[in-house]
Amino acid sequence: VQLVESGGGLVQPGGSLRLSCAASGSIFDIIALGWYRQAPGKERELVAGIDSDGRTNYVDSVKGRFTMSRDNANNMMYLQMNSLKHEDTAVYYCNFDLLVYYGEVRQAESYWGQGTQVTVSS
Repeated sequence: VQLVESGGGLVQPGGSLRLSCAASGSIFDIIALGWYRQAPGKERELVAGIDSDGRTNYVDSVKGRFTMSRDNANNMMYLQMNSLKHEDTAVYYCNFDLLVYYGEVRQAESYWGQGTQVTVSS
C-alpha cells in the first residue's frame, strides 16, 4: 500500500488550502482515516478523523474552519482548510487504517503519508 499526499504550501493568514491523500494497493476496506499535524517542537496531534462508524471529529482549534471528507471509490481523503492562522503552520500527515488483503488473508494495518508542509505567514 502506498499513500501520496499533496496540497500543502505557503498561504497568508485568512487564506485556504486543500490537502489530498490517495491510497493505492491491495486495499480491501478502509477502517478509519485521519489527518494529523506536527509543528516544530510539538507532539503530533490529530486534527480531524473519520472513525469506523463514519463519524467525523475535529480538534477544537480547527472546528468551523477545517472540513474533512472522503472518496471511498478512489481511496482518497481531503482536508479543506479555511481561515488559516499562523498557529496552523505544521507538517500535515494523512493516516489510513486499512484492511489489506494478502491472497485469502485480510489484515488490519495503519499507513502514513509522507507529510506536506503548510505554512501560514504574511
